[in-house]
This record gives sequence, structure tokens and C-alpha cells, in this order.
Amino acid sequence: MTGTHLTKISIVLAALVALSACGNTIRGMGKDTANAVDATQDAGRSVEKAAN
Repeated sequence: MTGTHLTKISIVLAALVALSACGNTIRGMGKDTANAVDATQDAGRSVEKAAN
């Protein structure tokens, strides 16, 4: 293999790693958002029960 082939393969591998990292970050943000919504709903229910 020549140097240019190795360079191209390295660039493709780096791009794949970067894209997979972005996918994990977006998935984590979705889970965090869902947890925040659940916590907010639970807090609202607690306030409602306390008011009754």
C-alpha cells in the first residue's frame, strides 16, 4: 500500500469514529431530556398531592 491509500483509510476511519461519538452524544442527550421530563412530571404530581 502506498502512503496515499493509508491516508485515505485513516481519514475514513477517523470520520467513522467521529460519527459514532456524535451518535452516542445525541442518544445520551435524548435520555437526559426524557429523565428531566419524568422528574418534572413527578414533581408536579407531588405538588398536586400536597395541595389536596
